[in-house]
Amino acid sequence: METIMQNKTLVTDMRQKMSDILIDISWREIARNYFGKSSSWLYHKLDGIDGNGGVGGFSPEEAQQLKGALCDLSARIRKAADSI
Repeated sequence: METIMQNKTLVTDMRQKMSDILIDISWREIARNYFGKSSSWLYHKLDGIDGNGGVGGFSPEEAQQLKGALCDLSARIRKAADSI
């Protein structure tokens, strides 16, 4: 789902999109290493809320950044698996 707020499109259903891998990934490390932010910032984004409990989510640019982070992580996992 995408929500449009003040001419801004936000991806607010990221947690649903990530449901298959949510418990398998250190979101704290993703937040810190790929966004330079805190884990609570990322969890709020995943939940589609802002820091004050209002509607929030990922901007299209942040969604692309998260996609890049997951692709990088998957490549690193594949490399580790291939070395076994």
